[in-house]
Amino acid sequence: MTYRVLATDKLAPQGVDIFRANSEIEFEFKPGLPPAELAATIANYDALVIRSGTKVTAEILREPGRLRVIGRAGIGVDNVDVATATKKGIVVMNTPGGNNVTTAEHTITLMLALARWIPQADASLHAGKWERNKFEGSEVCNKTLGVIGLGNIGAIVAERAVGLRMKVIAHDPFVTPEAAARLRVELVSLDDLVKRADFITVHVPLIPETRGLFGAERIARMKRGVRIINCARGGIVDETALAAALKEGRVAGAALDVLVDEPPKAGNPLLALDNVICTPHLGASTDEAQVNVARAILDQVAAYLQSGTIQNAVNTPSVSPEVLQVLRPFLVLAEKLGSLAAQLLKEPPVEVTVQASGEVAEREIRSLTTGVLRGLLTHMLGSTVNFVNAPSIARERGIRIIESRTPQASDYLNALRVEVRTPSRAKTVLSGAVFGAGIVRLTKINDFRMEAVPEGHILMLHNRDVPGVVGAVGTLLGERGINIAGIELGREKVGGMALSLIHVDEPVPPDALAALRQLPQIVAAEQLRL
Repeated sequence: MTYRVLATDKLAPQGVDIFRANSEIEFEFKPGLPPAELAATIANYDALVIRSGTKVTAEILREPGRLRVIGRAGIGVDNVDVATATKKGIVVMNTPGGNNVTTAEHTITLMLALARWIPQADASLHAGKWERNKFEGSEVCNKTLGVIGLGNIGAIVAERAVGLRMKVIAHDPFVTPEAAARLRVELVSLDDLVKRADFITVHVPLIPETRGLFGAERIARMKRGVRIINCARGGIVDETALAAALKEGRVAGAALDVLVDEPPKAGNPLLALDNVICTPHLGASTDEAQVNVARAILDQVAAYLQSGTIQNAVNTPSVSPEVLQVLRPFLVLAEKLGSLAAQLLKEPPVEVTVQASGEVAEREIRSLTTGVLRGLLTHMLGSTVNFVNAPSIARERGIRIIESRTPQASDYLNALRVEVRTPSRAKTVLSGAVFGAGIVRLTKINDFRMEAVPEGHILMLHNRDVPGVVGAVGTLLGERGINIAGIELGREKVGGMALSLIHVDEPVPPDALAALRQLPQIVAAEQLRL
């Protein structure tokens, strides 16, 4: 059988040559294919291989035809609508380790260039000037580096910085102090980090919680003269706020490998400033990294097409297609429970217990545990977490993992229970079930029972069980043009505390959340995304 594979972004020739030599693969390279053409032709291919340039949207996947796998040569899959791909039964793979060192080295390079004004001094000399006094720099030795995110890349940056005799502090809600201590890093709050750091480097994914992480308010709290490096994703640092702080002198300099718009739009205020170093998304651009990720993704895609072997998939574990068909709804449930737990936690997790009951307990529970961990960790670490590395990432962060199974059915024929404990011994307990035809439901949040759809934008309200709560909430949301798609309720007892899950069509603005919290019947209001 011949499999058709389409690549729409540039790949290292060393990887492509290996692929072309495979007699079962018909490989086509169409760089820069417009979205409309990609949507019109994608159904004719078994696999799509991309880098960051191609956006695989829900519209492109609307009629996927024979498409079975999308391979991303690199880590981030934020340019792929993974949720739609999953619903269509399309495996999404990435290469999580192929460019970690390269990106970390680029971060260190930008930090040193920023400290010594290397690009500016070089440009001045090439212009025929000799301006030694203009480019007086700063040593990094004995300075404090603040690392946001201690994942694979952040940990390498921290290690290299310690070697430069820097004091390294870090913020990562999913890392325990013990795990940070092994890196010789002090774990601190985000507020503490921005107040103390001389240099700040960002290594987190672009997710709703990190978009605009460094806005005008947080930048204003930074130490005067701080230098900021971003090799993660554009949008984490507010470009307008950063430009203003650079002009004012509160931020001494910035080194950016990523921007909100790539390539940048004309008039980007950052590019007009002399104290900004900018590179065109070169974090992964070394010969070694390009060859590594090209070979890895093409090997993974070929293995899946030819034998069904799944490697480094972000939306499915490495199991046989037959087992996957049965487990798919349980994996969806597992990930949803993990993601919900992450959004409810106030401290980093130190212990995760996953219990399966009923018929599902007779199958592969390890994959379900991995699904829970992926949902839990992805909330903070983004697409770097997949079904292969989630357990090891959890262990690196000092999280203890416990699995148990009970063949006897509980309240539901096929159920999954997740318990997450924190350092203070506080625990969050969640349960869910899979009904016939793969219908997934959330059945319990701590002491509150319900049958809720774990999907979309959800308002979670803790309220007193008294008349008029639903009406008051509905009126408030309606006045702000927020449509309610559905409501599920749970309560401890009549007249006690109740839990309301309100599905809305779009995120609730902060002012509306604040107004909800002012209602006399409401004890707490949180926004969830599942």
